[in-house]
Amino acid sequence: MIVVTGATGQLGRLIVESLVTRVPVDRVAVSVRDVGKAQELAARGIQVRRGDFADPASLAQAFEGASQVLLVSSNARAYGGDTLAQHRAAIDAARSAGVRRIVYTSHMAASRSSAFPPMLDHAETEQLLSDSGLRWTALRNGFYASSAMLLLAKGRETGVFEAPADGKVSWTTHADLAEAAAVILANEGQYDGPTPPLTAAQAFDFEELCGMASSVLGRPLRRSTVSEDELRAKLQASGMPAPGVDISLGLYRASRAGEFAAVDPTLRKLLGRTPTGMREVIANAITTT
Repeated sequence: MIVVTGATGQLGRLIVESLVTRVPVDRVAVSVRDVGKAQELAARGIQVRRGDFADPASLAQAFEGASQVLLVSSNARAYGGDTLAQHRAAIDAARSAGVRRIVYTSHMAASRSSAFPPMLDHAETEQLLSDSGLRWTALRNGFYASSAMLLLAKGRETGVFEAPADGKVSWTTHADLAEAAAVILANEGQYDGPTPPLTAAQAFDFEELCGMASSVLGRPLRRSTVSEDELRAKLQASGMPAPGVDISLGLYRASRAGEFAAVDPTLRKLLGRTPTGMREVIANAITTT
């Protein structure tokens, strides 16, 4: 039995969709905070169980009978919550339930010294997994391409993308990362500990992304560099919580330091094809909005 957490989220749902093409559906269960949002999965024969990282008692039943748990990382930090406490609860529950392997959605830049706050949580979670006594795999995922599109969205309307100086990022799609996760879950002997970086084939900075968007749009999207203080003031004025502001600014600092610039062939090998590139991502986003 493979239990996928966070299965009503974007990444978790895509992992389930890919996983059921590789293993029998009766071997797949999902752990979700709101079972009402997972009725479509239940209708397809996937077991739906209530499990909430913030409610550790719920996880015992959610993980019952599982041989593997796919642990989708929590984003509680962005809202002032305790991401590590949630991950610790999930790991403890998996061990108590007799799970033999946890596959965790980590990040290519996981590090205790990263300028991007979520990477600190990923590094600490990998240490928790290492200390757990369980077999574990950390999916060192590339930076989500959808994040770039969210950041570019306002610029597409105004013609100007404003942000602090940045560096190259190996933007990678949820769909490609989900497929790779399903492959690794379905082939349990692969990758003990952290994987190599699971990235697209190229890395781009926002100057290059604006150039791509300009070409696809048929009109200019100009890159304008602003100070961190200016962006901080705008984000605070928008009502963004302080932890979210720090995360937003950390993206630019970490990318300038080259934390997200690596590219690696591992994702291509897992998929058996070239990962989706940013020009295609941009074109798809523009044609569907």
